[in-house]
Amino acid sequence: MSASQSAVRSRAEAVKVSRTFDWLICFTLFFIILGGYHVHFMLTGGDWDFWTDWKDRRLWVTVLPIVGITFPAAVQAVLWYRYRLPFGAVLAVLGLLFGEWVNRYFNFWGWTYFPVNFVFPSQFVPGAIVLDVILMLSNSVQLTAVVGGLAYGLLFYPGNWPVIAPLHVPVEYNGMVMTLADLQGYHYVRTGTPEYIRMVEKGTLRTF
Repeated sequence: MSASQSAVRSRAEAVKVSRTFDWLICFTLFFIILGGYHVHFMLTGGDWDFWTDWKDRRLWVTVLPIVGITFPAAVQAVLWYRYRLPFGAVLAVLGLLFGEWVNRYFNFWGWTYFPVNFVFPSQFVPGAIVLDVILMLSNSVQLTAVVGGLAYGLLFYPGNWPVIAPLHVPVEYNGMVMTLADLQGYHYVRTGTPEYIRMVEKGTLRTF
């Protein structure tokens, strides 16, 4: 076979090679989005997403939706304008959840033995679904930014409540009333710096 001769012998074979190449691109792009979103979220969301006793009623529900909407909005915009695919936000969020669970299981649990119910990640799937549905039905970026962004933030706490609620049950320990999440923090010691210690709702995070 000469250097100028085609590597495929038929149209069917060319279609098969093209589709295989498309799948390789999709697979690679998914992990690029996953990696970028995961690093961004760990650097900005940080400890509010790592530990159950940091999942408070003030900063957890405020910080995480704000820092968590950037990548879904960007991926959503690219997939919608280029390909009219209405699942960009969900794709980004599922990538983040996959990366977070791999990190929590192999790093937090497998390496340092923090229990999974102490380090489980927050999830954004309900808000991402609403974000994509609003863009798909309205075909308006402005409406999606205002209404979809608002819904994304407002659905964060209800979407996580079924998982976090059992850990917010009050218990008495050494004469103090605290939540089960605070009690977990007592028994699983972590490092902390002063600027972090003060950035949790006042009256909680007794572990430091």
